[in-house]
Amino acid sequence: MKTDLLTRRGARRLTAVCSALGALAVTSAALAPEAAAVDVQSKEWYLDAMGAQDMWKFSTGKGVKVAVIDGGINPATSSLKGQVLVDEVPKSAAYHVTVDRNGHGTSMAELIAGTGAGGGIKGLAPNAKIIPFRIDTGDLKGTEEISRTPDVAKAIRAASDTDAKIINMSIGGGSDDALEAAVKYAVSKGKLLFASIGNQGDKGNYEDYPAAYPGAIGVAAIDKSGTVGKFSSYGNSVDLAAPGLNIPSWCDGTFTEYCDTQGTSPASAIASASAALVWSAHPDWTANQVLRTLIDTAGRSWPKNKPSKYLGYGGIRPRRVLINKDINPGPADVDPLAVENGTSVTPAPSAKSPSGKPAKETGSSSGATSAAAKDSGSGDSTQTWVIIGAAAAVLIIGGAGFAVLRARRNA
Repeated sequence: MKTDLLTRRGARRLTAVCSALGALAVTSAALAPEAAAVDVQSKEWYLDAMGAQDMWKFSTGKGVKVAVIDGGINPATSSLKGQVLVDEVPKSAAYHVTVDRNGHGTSMAELIAGTGAGGGIKGLAPNAKIIPFRIDTGDLKGTEEISRTPDVAKAIRAASDTDAKIINMSIGGGSDDALEAAVKYAVSKGKLLFASIGNQGDKGNYEDYPAAYPGAIGVAAIDKSGTVGKFSSYGNSVDLAAPGLNIPSWCDGTFTEYCDTQGTSPASAIASASAALVWSAHPDWTANQVLRTLIDTAGRSWPKNKPSKYLGYGGIRPRRVLINKDINPGPADVDPLAVENGTSVTPAPSAKSPSGKPAKETGSSSGATSAAAKDSGSGDSTQTWVIIGAAAAVLIIGGAGFAVLRARRNA
């Protein structure tokens, strides 16, 4: 029996991946707010690793809107001024969208489209725009706020009715019929959905939604060496991997200091920003074509038809799409994950939450990077090696692939 993704006060809270204070590795707490702001861009290691300066010669995300479904977004931070399109949120989902009590949603928005002004986070797609959608990540106060804030399914539907091409969901919880239907609706509207895969890899590895639904792209987290985080959930729902360890993020809802964060939340945001770069450069492409090129160019050393259960199709490399003038995006109306999302292949078993309840995902409490996870079937390493070259960094994923072709997402 499916469980609700969201319940209200007194019951289980929706897990916004790594948004809980316990999931933050606070390594900059001793810095003064001004010092933290000035220093934050030096900590965005993934910009160099992904060749951001080189990519920005081709695309900065201009013309692409990204809907961010999270715990609210503060549009007044120096990096987000002018970047958040509050007026484009449908009235049905507009209640308190600019109230972010823990800093998580604001951080995700900055990782996607932050301008870097005032020493703030520089987003991977700095000229993209954000449409904010606030849901309950456990911080709602009062009956009115609870009743007027849309649940995740309603937020997805509202986002699908906007001009946003991409929907980022750095959140996760249990399965729900309304949520599954909302994801299908978003796909039918031509949206590209990225979702954090979950932070339970070393704690039961519970299946997380919406990442586990067909149509949602599940993103795993890797560190600067390309190693998958030990907390990063794994299995049939992993499609791509992106940087997710030692990522700067607001420490809390006071917006005075940045801290080091780890989790699949920032990985999802960086994947969304990568798609924004590609879609900006190729505005006539469909969601299928954008996703197909990201899959085709992902860093891996195993056959593409045998995705890794830790890294999916590999480390996301939008630069490889942008620099290839002759890249073939394939058919506009064919889902590149049609085999996996279909029903012709027997689904691989995946861990479930006890009693079918959503799993709370707190991530790893340590700020240190994790050791590479191992596939119990093959024993092969799940590392991606980040090599910084003269022109730009190129992700090369080492280790053999995992042999199970996944009919994942048996929702």
